[in-house]
Amino acid sequence: MIVIAIIGILAAIAIPQFTAYRTRGYESQAKADAKNAYTAAQAFFSDSPAATVTSALLGSYGFKSTQNVTTTVATGTQAGLSITTTSTNGGRGFSVDSTGTITP
Repeated sequence: MIVIAIIGILAAIAIPQFTAYRTRGYESQAKADAKNAYTAAQAFFSDSPAATVTSALLGSYGFKSTQNVTTTVATGTQAGLSITTTSTNGGRGFSVDSTGTITP
């Protein structure tokens, strides 16, 4: 009976922590995709500084989105770049601007 109680207490502590760890993992995927999309956009702009980048063009410059992360290019010019990423599994979304600053 004591062993079952101890297992119950440990499970009550571990399950909420596991959920928080998973959420942080999904957020890390979205943040990494924001940084990688920015790097691919800069590679695009080094070839075509006056052009506009789209989500479809990022793949041509080495960007591969993580499974269950949505990447959207809101503004695709070099001076006003705005890319957002969100995980479909939860957590915060991230945005990266033309200076490379990532914000939650």
